[in-house]
Amino acid sequence: METNDKTTPITPEKDRNTISMDLMHRMRLHGMAAAFTESLQSTLAEIMTPDSFLNWLLSREWDYRAARNIERLVKNANFRYGDASMAQIDYTLPRGLDSNQMERLASLDFVRKGDNLFITGCSGTGKSYLATALGYEACKAGMRVLYANASKLMGTLKIAKNEGTIETELKKLEKTQLLILDDLFLVPLDAKERAHLTEIIEDRHGRKSIIVTSQLPELDWYDAIGDSTVADAILDRIVHTAHRITLTGESVRKLKAFKNR
Repeated sequence: METNDKTTPITPEKDRNTISMDLMHRMRLHGMAAAFTESLQSTLAEIMTPDSFLNWLLSREWDYRAARNIERLVKNANFRYGDASMAQIDYTLPRGLDSNQMERLASLDFVRKGDNLFITGCSGTGKSYLATALGYEACKAGMRVLYANASKLMGTLKIAKNEGTIETELKKLEKTQLLILDDLFLVPLDAKERAHLTEIIEDRHGRKSIIVTSQLPELDWYDAIGDSTVADAILDRIVHTAHRITLTGESVRKLKAFKNR
């Protein structure tokens, strides 16, 4: 009796490949599975020795996991800018930015040493962008980073204090290797904010880094803290291990608009 079934039978080789692919995915070796699929669609496996082929599969899995880890770190960092990068920084704008200093900072040695970085300048000069670009570099290096608008963070900590979850919130901050406090001292701190900032800095002192961006010049931070004893304690712990970028000039948007005329 004739049959109209035109389904191609699965050969033993195809069956083995299907089983291998299924096992890779079940073991969450998704990078390796993608590479294996690629090899089936080319002659790559035929021109490689078994050990070279295995090494290639493992390398692809390693690269896949590294990329996924960076994606996770970037997502958890909650950056203000989604596209900030060292490559996009414009050094031609007249704002006192030193490319050599930025390249040294991008090596992240200051983060590994637990040093701090202060970026100060008027509104619109690119402070947040520079901090975020360095934060992306840290994520690419496998470091935990958190970007936080300073005023919003202080508000969150106040709520956490009232709800009895302040220790949990502080632990989250402590776990980050690089904490970016954006627009710190935009408004003077109140008593509760001084206490929270003191605790954050005390937890990180000498171990983990903070990038501070502020419109307020560093010389005015003492008054912005609002309590001489607390100011002494805070500044003593962050100033001595700090690198500094002082941006000058007008808003980047205004400078770029003038430059493109």
